Amino acid sequence: MQFSPVRTAIIAIVALLGVLFAVPSFLPQTVRDAWPSFLPKQTVVLGLDLQGGSHLLLQVNEDGIVTERLQTLRRDVRNTLANENGIGNLITTDEATKSLSIELTDPTQKEAARTAIAALQNTVSNSLISVGGVQELSFGETPDGKLTVTLTPEGISERMSALVAQSIEVIRNRIDELGTTEPSIQRQGSNRILVQVPGFGDSTRLKDIISRTARLTFHMVYPGMSAAQAEAQGLPAGTMILPSQDGGNELLYEDVAIGGESLVDAQPSYDQQRAMPVVSFRFDTRGAVTFGQITSANVGQRFAIVLDNTVITAPQIQQPITGGTGQISGSFTTATANDLAVLLRAGALPASLDIVEERTVDASLGADSIRYGLTAGIVAAVLVVAFMVIAYGIWGVFANISLILNIVLIFGALSMLGATLTLPGIAGIVLTIGMAVDANVLIYERMREEQKAGRSPLQSINAGFERAWGTIVDSHLTQLIAAIVLYFLGSGPVQGFAVTLALGILTSLFTSYTVTLYFVGMWYRSVRPKILKIQHFRFIPDGTNIPFMKISRYVIAFSIVASLLSIGSAYFKGFNLGIDFVGGTAIVIQHEGGPADVGAVRELLDGLDLGEVQVQGFGTPEDVLVRVQAQEGGQDADQVAVTKVREALATENYTVRSTEAVSGTVSGELAWKGTIAVLVALGAILIYIWFRFEWQFALAAIVTTSHDIIMTIGLFSITGLEFNLTSIAAVLTLVGLSLNETVVVSDRVRENLRKHRKMPLPELIDLSINQTIVRTSLTQFTVFLALIPLVLFGGEVIRSFTIAMTFGSLVGMYSSIIINGPILINFGLKSKAEDKDVPATKTADGASV
Repeated sequence: MQFSPVRTAIIAIVALLGVLFAVPSFLPQTVRDAWPSFLPKQTVVLGLDLQGGSHLLLQVNEDGIVTERLQTLRRDVRNTLANENGIGNLITTDEATKSLSIELTDPTQKEAARTAIAALQNTVSNSLISVGGVQELSFGETPDGKLTVTLTPEGISERMSALVAQSIEVIRNRIDELGTTEPSIQRQGSNRILVQVPGFGDSTRLKDIISRTARLTFHMVYPGMSAAQAEAQGLPAGTMILPSQDGGNELLYEDVAIGGESLVDAQPSYDQQRAMPVVSFRFDTRGAVTFGQITSANVGQRFAIVLDNTVITAPQIQQPITGGTGQISGSFTTATANDLAVLLRAGALPASLDIVEERTVDASLGADSIRYGLTAGIVAAVLVVAFMVIAYGIWGVFANISLILNIVLIFGALSMLGATLTLPGIAGIVLTIGMAVDANVLIYERMREEQKAGRSPLQSINAGFERAWGTIVDSHLTQLIAAIVLYFLGSGPVQGFAVTLALGILTSLFTSYTVTLYFVGMWYRSVRPKILKIQHFRFIPDGTNIPFMKISRYVIAFSIVASLLSIGSAYFKGFNLGIDFVGGTAIVIQHEGGPADVGAVRELLDGLDLGEVQVQGFGTPEDVLVRVQAQEGGQDADQVAVTKVREALATENYTVRSTEAVSGTVSGELAWKGTIAVLVALGAILIYIWFRFEWQFALAAIVTTSHDIIMTIGLFSITGLEFNLTSIAAVLTLVGLSLNETVVVSDRVRENLRKHRKMPLPELIDLSINQTIVRTSLTQFTVFLALIPLVLFGGEVIRSFTIAMTFGSLVGMYSSIIINGPILINFGLKSKAEDKDVPATKTADGASV
């Protein structure tokens, strides 16, 4: 009970740092600007679901990379062989095998040809071509004597990885040109880029700016033959046909006369003579010289300006252009001319990018989410604080001081780490409010037991903190394992939830033990009580002796039937899967003139020929959720569907508040990752409990937790609650919560096995459950006090998450109390009287037995 000055200083320093880092997040910008420079100014970063903005997940198009690389390789092979004593050849491309087949007109030149094309070998790495990479090409020969050049899988993979790194820089330059603040551009895996732009609500424009390749090239138009004639008679060597912006086709030379990489500037302007917006461009010195040479040598010929394999314009060269400037004209509006100028200034993407996931949130919806989260958090905090005072009096005040400091430390840590706070993250903080007092309840209940056993107040306090510590660590670490798995296998808002949950677990370990002990010590030294009056209210009276093992067979039978019903419902009825798992588009709309008419919206959208369209209420009477199935044709078709919905609803005074689109590829990956996350969490927790307890306890904990998962998943199937990514978060959090209760009961069973060596195992398990049921009921009630406000005030976005958490908490308490014991017996756990040869081990408080 004697705190050293060092421990006191540590508590004071941690609390002060937590306050200093947390306060700026709650101050207006003007106050933060006046904040002293030596104090922290970082604030918690709000996620897109709280402040609005756009989220895009882009994937490098491998097929496009292969096609383009084969085209370049074909041109290089043809030029190389032509320069090698004019070796005649016929080259065919096979995109299925990612290879070129070269047939020589003179077979006697095969060795010379083989040597010449072998010089085209590249060593590809993350910096594209460098020493120490992998070979991009492999060379061979077909049975009929044709030479082959094939792109290697390793080379394609390395090239894609390198192109992702280049694309990130181009995307960052483009977004910077838009003038947005604090965009987040991150690499995901080997071929994906995550882009988040807060406060940018025009997702259509953002997608066009980001995903367009914007590769500008200049080609000479093939003279004397039209594209139609070339299609009928056969393409002349070294030519290609590209579509024109006006709807026709143009026959061009394949060779790039000059590339867009020579541009140094591009600006939107206005052509007064033709009265139309244009884009003016300027070449660098080398490009200007080349441009002047080309236009001087080809006066009277047509010169095509090609953007992303589409001919924008193909004017006739009237005279040499030696100034290094020109303009691109086409069917531009002022806005599209400006966007094209932005793209050209930022540079072309080195590869085409496909949008595989899109989320856009209107700022007003984000403000609503903040309001919902704050309301739920305040109500939950008031309820938990009030209950702790009612239940424990002055001891509840100590716990509440630790709880308040815990919340401050969470916000301080989020601010210091620059972590993103999402709506599920707020739910994680609210859940932490309910879970944080768990350790204090465990300590207080242990103190009551020690005092009841005849110890003095001082001995009871010391024993309560010391003997409860091992159980507290076990229960918190099982939850931390689930949070870590969520972070590494989750994405977006789920990761935000995992961060706040993990921080809450770590800070509660500090506050519930160290800080509470500090205040208890101060109180004890000033009051010196003769007896500790710890608890003023309890759900279950002392001396309860419920014979759980006698009714266990009926309870297990009930659980087996309920589990089979859950599995059967999941198999035969299935789930109301969110677009996270099935793909498609979800659009939240709001009616501006009062309550929305769901039936009218459904009837309006039925005529759009978009396949399956679901329309349902979404929280407030004014809001409606529209779910559109994934369209054939990929993301472009999905975007067309969203545009149709927008236009149709705009006529009825509906505004779009958020859109969320997930491709089939990503949805399949998310479903697989969710399953893996649950299995990894169970496996990690099994290893931990096996290490801390006997193997019977570990297997019983896993069986009990699996029972809770099955029951919760059955809830989603039977009730039709939407099953999405946050549902996986709910399931994994329940794994931690359920194991929290199971570990407490198991720890008491293990302790009693050493204390009551001759007691039959069923009686011993009954004793352990009755000793811990008071604590279990109190902690579960505080969790409910935190969850119920989330259900009522947390908003529709996390409704299924909070309902599943509430239900799962009930099931977890039920299984930990009643199901775990019989499973321990069935797995062969024996009392010390039954197994006298068990060597001495240590209890949770370190005593050898």
